[in-house]
Amino acid sequence: MGAPVVRRARAFAPCHVTGAFLPRTEARDPRGRGSVGVGLVLDVGVRADAAWRPAHRPRLSLTADVPGSLDVSGEVARRLLAERPGSLTVRLRHDLPVGQGFGTSAAGALATGLAVGAAVGVPRRRVVEIAHLADLFGGGGLGGVAAALGGGLEARVAPGIPPWGRIVRRPVSSALLVAVLGPPIASRTVLGRPQRLTEIAAAYRPLAGLARPPSLDEFWSASERFTDRLGWAPAEVRAALRGIRRRGGRAAQAMFGRSVFASLPSGPRRAELLGWLARRGVRAVEVGVGRRGAGRRPATARP
Repeated sequence: MGAPVVRRARAFAPCHVTGAFLPRTEARDPRGRGSVGVGLVLDVGVRADAAWRPAHRPRLSLTADVPGSLDVSGEVARRLLAERPGSLTVRLRHDLPVGQGFGTSAAGALATGLAVGAAVGVPRRRVVEIAHLADLFGGGGLGGVAAALGGGLEARVAPGIPPWGRIVRRPVSSALLVAVLGPPIASRTVLGRPQRLTEIAAAYRPLAGLARPPSLDEFWSASERFTDRLGWAPAEVRAALRGIRRRGGRAAQAMFGRSVFASLPSGPRRAELLGWLARRGVRAVEVGVGRRGAGRRPATARP
């Protein structure tokens, strides 16, 4: 008998920034829980490489290029491995830092799920469910998996993943700046407090009539108002927001990170803004709005 066949697959899931949102977790079925709100899907994200071979006992090795816990992505891999026992190796590569409001937890969960699902033969719909539930119950976020299924400017009209949730999208050709100003903030420390959820609802209430989906200008206005009304930005984030806006940019806090996302002005003011950030030692990178959502490559079999 020959050696067991190793099946390999790769997948990508985009990161995402939320401009304004309202948690919606009342549904009995957790696949219908999440949030409503608006955000931008980015053209950078998380890449996953998976290799699986059949075995009687499940064995998992999960590594990444970032420090810290990989609890959510690990839960996705373990659940899929339970459905197709074998020896599984997963490697993750992140384009943006973890814990800074860029949706890396959801992107990692979805990229892991799509790569492993392709390798072991689990349908995409089941993979999306597993990724959503792992992110939801693992303290990652409240809608990032659903947002990452497509591109552009997204408006979550109904919470959860399809067909429970519903998202409408507007394609936009735009670049934005993302900047990190300090250590990460764990989402679960924010979303696990009832008082915090009450404050989010109060900040979101004036935006309930926002178009679905809004124009890009309406999105930026809503994002700035939500950040300012919520008032959770640490001092260094507030200083960056003021500085960017004074120099002609639009800027909001990436929920929930010690970070900002911003649109850049054109002409001389662009150079002025970038120079100001550089002098302050702010780590910033320009990224685009993604046109497509998460996807995977077909599995390849090797002896």
